[in-house]
Amino acid sequence: MSTRRWVIPASFFSMVLGLAGLGTDWRAAARLWGLPAWAGEAVMAVAAAVWVTLVLLYGLKWLRHGAEARAEIEHPIQCCFVALLPVTTMLVGMAAFPHSRPVGVALCTAGSIGALVFGAWRHGGLWRGGRSVNATTPVIYLPTVAASLVSAMAAGALGWPELGQLFFGAGVLAWLAMESVIVSRLLTAEPLPLPLRPTLGIQPAPPAVALLAYSAVTSGPPDLIAHGLLGYALVQALTVLRLTPWVRQPFTAGYWAYTFGATAIASGTMRFAARGDDRVFAMLAPVLFIVANVLVVSLFIATLVAALRGRLLPPPAPTP
Repeated sequence: MSTRRWVIPASFFSMVLGLAGLGTDWRAAARLWGLPAWAGEAVMAVAAAVWVTLVLLYGLKWLRHGAEARAEIEHPIQCCFVALLPVTTMLVGMAAFPHSRPVGVALCTAGSIGALVFGAWRHGGLWRGGRSVNATTPVIYLPTVAASLVSAMAAGALGWPELGQLFFGAGVLAWLAMESVIVSRLLTAEPLPLPLRPTLGIQPAPPAVALLAYSAVTSGPPDLIAHGLLGYALVQALTVLRLTPWVRQPFTAGYWAYTFGATAIASGTMRFAARGDDRVFAMLAPVLFIVANVLVVSLFIATLVAALRGRLLPPPAPTP
């Protein structure tokens, strides 16, 4: 039997982003509204199971299809998805932390170091130039912005807020630097090809994840920075929502790009709602929580259906 059916792209780790993000939402909802705590742990268990499966399959990809794995990591767009491996490792570490501190610390530490090394290596390569503007999409946020902000969340969860603030600054400043480049490309260059349009779902994620990371490395009620991050994340989400008809296409796993921003903004809003009497956060928290649940559950069902029909895996990425 051919092993081709088991060759997964690194972008599949975005499923863990959405599932772990939803688990974080349910944990925050249990503290804020008293919802069943087991629901969040159940979702986290599913996220961890998917992560283990994808790690094994990705390892087999390097063992059995090394040329294809190397082509992916050298591809000008697909390479950035490889950063999701250490990022999701940290998320699974945070999921495990309440149950086993050693496991949580080990996974978060390994993921943070791996993300930092990969981000420096990948972006160091990009700085040499020669990159086509058409290869610039929101996926370039992943190796530095997403990695740094999730490292900030992990450090805060482990009780190291000062370290988390370093990562928070690195992630936010990297986001601001790259935001103008990405938006300039979207405004002035050729339209994104249809298969790449779901990557626009990543665009609201930086301010949303920054809001969640900010809640992890600070204390007290919502302040100006928290309100500002929430406001910008909502505007970005509305902009992406307006583009839904332009992005729409037959289902692909690329739609999971929408989930991390949606779950992060819900978690961050609920965490700040629990920390102070703030009408804005208190009003938006249940709405964003419901939206995150509908989105992730819908994509999870669609993914299972596509997998059962043998339509989930994309063709191999061409060698650049």
